Amino acid sequence: MLSGQFKASLDAPYSAVTVPDSASSAPSAPSTVANSPHKGGSMAEFYQLCRELFTTSLVLMAIAFGAVWLIYGLNTALNYLLGAGASLIYLQLLARSVERLGNDQKKLVKTQLLVVVVVIILAARWQELHVIPVFLGFLTYKAAILVYMFRTVLPSP
Repeated sequence: MLSGQFKASLDAPYSAVTVPDSASSAPSAPSTVANSPHKGGSMAEFYQLCRELFTTSLVLMAIAFGAVWLIYGLNTALNYLLGAGASLIYLQLLARSVERLGNDQKKLVKTQLLVVVVVIILAARWQELHVIPVFLGFLTYKAAILVYMFRTVLPSP
C-alpha cells in the first residue's frame, strides 16, 4: 500500500516524483522544485522551453498567415493574425505565471484567460472580425506545443 509520501528523483530531469519503498519506515519530507538542488538547472530548462515555444509560435504564425492570405484573402489573414498575436500574449502571461509559481504563489493565476475572452468578445461584437479565424489564430501556441512535443519524442535522424 502507498504511504502517501513522495520524494524527488535527483537523476531524472524536471524533478520527476517517485514513490519510496513501503518497506522503509523512515519518513522523508516531500521535495518540490522550490527546494530541489537542481532548481537553477530546471529554471534554465524552463526559460529555454519558453524561448523555443515562442520562436516556434512566431514561425508557425508567419507560415499560417501567408497561407491564409493566399487562400482566403487579406481580411481573413488579418483576423488570424489578431488571434495569433493574442496567443503570443497568452503564452507570455502563462510563462510568467508559471515562473512565479515556485517563488510567490502556490497556485496559477487565471488572468491570462482574460486575453482569450477579450479577443473572442471583440471578434463577436465587431462586424469586420470573424470569430473562427481569430480563434484558430489563438490556437497557434497549441500547434507550437505539438511541434515541440514531436521534436522531443520522435528520434532525430
